[in-house]
Amino acid sequence: MSAHTETAGHGAHGHDDHGHDDGPVSHSTFKGYMTGFVLAVILTAIPFWLVMAKVFDKPNTTALVILAFAVVQIVVHMVYFLHMDAKSEGGWNMLALIFTLVLVVITLAGSLWVMYHMNTNMMPHSMHDMKNMP
Repeated sequence: MSAHTETAGHGAHGHDDHGHDDGPVSHSTFKGYMTGFVLAVILTAIPFWLVMAKVFDKPNTTALVILAFAVVQIVVHMVYFLHMDAKSEGGWNMLALIFTLVLVVITLAGSLWVMYHMNTNMMPHSMHDMKNMP
């Protein structure tokens, strides 16, 4: 063992001990990744089917359902692929999850607000307005 290894406090593990003494760390298994993958595929296929089959009469209903599926899919990705839960990293992962959800809500609500107002303000309101268009 070199003097550098002992003085740096690495002990017998040397440079191969990459901080794995932090307690239980959730390493996912093949089953966990496959569960996440299957959920992601399902959460993608259902909204696709909703749009293609025109299940809902109102486009606003379809958009809200798709947004709900998108939020659920974000959570699935964070849990199954990024291994984020309330217990890991001393609660910082939960703070990151809350921050991400707040950003997603702001982004989605803002996008819908902009698209709604653009549609309302850009479309002619009557046949009279259409006749006056150049």
